[in-house]
Amino acid sequence: QGVGGREDRLRGTCPYSRSSEGFGVAEKIVLITFISTVILMTILGNLLVMVAVCRDRQLRKIKTNYFIVSLAFADLLVSVLVMPFGAIELVQDKWIYGEMFCLVRTSLDVLLTTASILHLCCISLDRYYAICCQPLVYRNKMTPLRIALMLSGCWIIPTFISFLPIMQGWNSIGILDLIEKRKFSKDSNSTYCIFMVNKPYAITCSVVAFYIPFFLMVLAYYRIYVTAREHARQIGVLQRAGAPADHRHHHPDQHTTHRMKTETKAAKTLCIIMGCFCLCWAPFFITNVIDPFISYSVPGQLWTAFLWLGYINSGLNPFLYAFLNKSFRRAFLIILCCGDEKYRRPSILGQTVPCSTTTINGSTHVLSPEIIIVFCKFRHSMWTW
Repeated sequence: QGVGGREDRLRGTCPYSRSSEGFGVAEKIVLITFISTVILMTILGNLLVMVAVCRDRQLRKIKTNYFIVSLAFADLLVSVLVMPFGAIELVQDKWIYGEMFCLVRTSLDVLLTTASILHLCCISLDRYYAICCQPLVYRNKMTPLRIALMLSGCWIIPTFISFLPIMQGWNSIGILDLIEKRKFSKDSNSTYCIFMVNKPYAITCSVVAFYIPFFLMVLAYYRIYVTAREHARQIGVLQRAGAPADHRHHHPDQHTTHRMKTETKAAKTLCIIMGCFCLCWAPFFITNVIDPFISYSVPGQLWTAFLWLGYINSGLNPFLYAFLNKSFRRAFLIILCCGDEKYRRPSILGQTVPCSTTTINGSTHVLSPEIIIVFCKFRHSMWTW
């Protein structure tokens, strides 16, 4: 009975075993509308990110944006090469493209979604080096060669858990009979794109594609949050020490309030990033590890929901990693408004106020050498978030 419970789930991304007629008309309309919205949002959002970086010279100067562009490209491919075929199979309740393309489509699914997750991990490590380490360390760490190697790893590593094992059939060792048995439906006389994984592949794939990146992202963003709070505290101490005595007496909470707002903004952004990532991918990869050990008895409806929840993450990434950035938003407005001059404001990278000065109560003060590094790092971190 446990193995039989797997039958619905094995029907690709269309696990529902309703009847030979599949979904009703109303259900298909709702399903097609939702899926089309997700695909369209993913395509437009990621295209906008890539075009913005290509057209904006200031955005091209930021090393992190190379990771964001590559991430946008991976998510764009997910929306073009993976989602549409999954949607067709889900709506029609059958696979019509042949066995070989089934393997190719499945391999692309694993490759591109894993590449997207690894890009998120690289972005978190890049931000960690930029914010939590000395500026000189970041320049030494994030050289063009190292960035190229990290980006190459984001694309090469997924091939070892996608095309290589899937095309060789390593994921089906020990369960081949079950797969062959469920390729055809006697009731509807339909063929399905079946992707079934054994225990070794389920564990290996999940660890490489999710659990290791998730662990590194948690550590990196936790250290970023702690460092941002410490920077805000030190800057607040500096500003209170440099402010006139009468201002300190009459406005004791001015800089404390500003610092608290800064800490809250950083905390909210980090929570949004990690929260969306966990919400979208944790259900799928937790189930992916558990399912082979419980005789593949997870309901097919849950598999479908978890799979598309992961796909939705590809549509959310442009909003999380680009739309929350002021420079990106300005570039988007310029593109969408056909180059309207009112949006062409000086870039934050071109600000004339040096890192060695700060404004306190309307007056410009020169920072001591010990504080310059703290202030520059903090301002850089807040630009990112």
